[in-house]
Amino acid sequence: MIQIAPSVLSADFTHLADDLKAAEEAGADRIHIDVIDGHFAPNITMGPFIVEAINSVTSLPLEVHLMIEHPDRYIDDFIKAGSDILIVHQENVPHLHRVVQYIKEQGNQAGVALNPGTPAHTLDDIMDDLDLALVMSVNPGFSGQKFISSTLDKMRQLRQTIENRRLACDLEVDGGVNPDNAQEIVQAGGNILVAATAIFKHPNGIGGGIRSLRQCAENPTMLV
Repeated sequence: MIQIAPSVLSADFTHLADDLKAAEEAGADRIHIDVIDGHFAPNITMGPFIVEAINSVTSLPLEVHLMIEHPDRYIDDFIKAGSDILIVHQENVPHLHRVVQYIKEQGNQAGVALNPGTPAHTLDDIMDDLDLALVMSVNPGFSGQKFISSTLDKMRQLRQTIENRRLACDLEVDGGVNPDNAQEIVQAGGNILVAATAIFKHPNGIGGGIRSLRQCAENPTMLV
């Protein structure tokens, strides 16, 4: 089943509650929150207080994507703020198994993300413990970037691992996702599509963005 995860990175923060309500009413499955510190990735975005505010106005699951240095230091803060899924990066967590296990012990689902230049096989030893593997299809930092098509091979490799091991692990894709490439992402194995600009900046509004993305992911002839 395909899931749509609007990323609030492109939301209107002067009307954030309204944007989240519109996304929920349009059938969004979860809310994706990009936490960026200006060190691990360029840009500075939001912290636990924003997660707490979002949690107060939506009933959707919140997945918090930690694109920050030393994410292990802030896990408790984001769990307390209301996260349901915490995603860390393979590239900056030296004790990845320990961090994943800690997240799960606190009652959250645990995910690990890979930057475009990081091979799929670097997750081989942790895949059995993951609830979610996230393929970054742009370099992290900003919304509105162009999809890196070479990441489709990484999706195929991770999907094959999931299927071969019969894992209950979602494969999420984040970066440049839009109606034009949604179907090839799904065909490559992705089942959770994160989108920021394609949803919150859609000419037909947030609802139009979600419906268009879902229709194109599930049916390649539906370009809305």
